[in-house]
Amino acid sequence: MSSKRAPRKLTHVDAHGAAHMVEVGAKPETARAATATGEVRMARATAKLLRAGELAKGDALAVARIAAISATKQAHLLIPLCHPLRVTGVDVALTVRADRVAIQVTVRAFDRTGVEMEAMTAVAAAALTIYDMAKAVDRGMVIGPIQLEAKAGGRSGTWTR
Repeated sequence: MSSKRAPRKLTHVDAHGAAHMVEVGAKPETARAATATGEVRMARATAKLLRAGELAKGDALAVARIAAISATKQAHLLIPLCHPLRVTGVDVALTVRADRVAIQVTVRAFDRTGVEMEAMTAVAAAALTIYDMAKAVDRGMVIGPIQLEAKAGGRSGTWTR
C-alpha cells in the first residue's frame, strides 16, 4: 500500500500558478529575529591590508558595516515577494581572519513576517562591498556560503542550524 501525501500548498503561488505576495495583514505583530552568516575568502596579503585599513579605497570594514545596515532596510526592494518591515535593530560583526572576513548579521523587527531575508541580504551586501573595495588587489576573492543560522518569532517559532 502506497502512502501518498497531499501536495504542499505553495504560499507565494495563487490558484492559477501565478506568483503573488502573501497577505499578512491578519497576522499578529510579534518580535522577530534572524541571524545570517557568510564570508569573503581572500589572499592572506589582502586580509592583512584590509585589517590594517590600508586598501586604496579606504576602510572596507566600516563601509561594509554601513552597506549591511542599509541593505537590511532595502531587502523588500531587491526581493520581489519580500514585505517591507519595521526593523528595530541590526547588529553587524565583521571578523578578519588570516585569509577571510567572516560576516554575521542579526536583524530584529516587530512585525507580521520574519526577517530572514533581511539578514541574508545584509550579509550579501557586506560581502559584495568588501569584494568591491579590495578587488584592485585581489580579483580572486570568493564570496559564500551565505546562510541562515537562526530565526525566532512568528508562527513557526525558533529554528537553529
